[in-house]
Amino acid sequence: MNVHPVTLPGRHVRLEPLAQTHHAALCAIGLDPELWELIPYRVTTPEEMAAYIQSALDAQAAGSVLPFATVHAPSGLVIGSTRYMNIDPANRRLEIGATWIAGPWRRTPVNTEAKYLMLRHAFETLGCIRVELKTDSLNQRSRNAIRRIGASEEGTLRQHMITWSGRLRDSVYFSILDSEWPRVKQDLEHKLASD
Repeated sequence: MNVHPVTLPGRHVRLEPLAQTHHAALCAIGLDPELWELIPYRVTTPEEMAAYIQSALDAQAAGSVLPFATVHAPSGLVIGSTRYMNIDPANRRLEIGATWIAGPWRRTPVNTEAKYLMLRHAFETLGCIRVELKTDSLNQRSRNAIRRIGASEEGTLRQHMITWSGRLRDSVYFSILDSEWPRVKQDLEHKLASD
């Protein structure tokens, strides 16, 4: 698995390598406290956004993540962020996570296409045999979205994380295997074609 910065273009969304040059655009849409309620960390100031980006870039340099800025393809507006994380080349697996999308673009084809682009790259270019996703057990919207893209729920890790508020978070894990990817790909392409 040769994981390195890459741009993943689609019709609705373009995923491009995250950089500090995205700071102002991410601040313009991403400092809403409601956005971070069910995410383990919190980003509500320009300084916290700069630290968020730098932390992702530091982890990228260490080889454990590959962060993206999520760009609305038709308008060119930065609308969120996502990443490959917990990259494990020896076991040919990684996780898609740290995903957030600003309010106006939720419940649009943006997240579906972003996941499709990342899954296709993971299975067809990187040679993954497993892609993981996880979410807060309280985040029903996220759980439903992960199921809709075709992932199988595997179980719940209890008291898995301590969130920014001090709450003990239970994390629900999902996965897609390489043997399942052709079916998942077909379903996602059908969904995107009907949007």
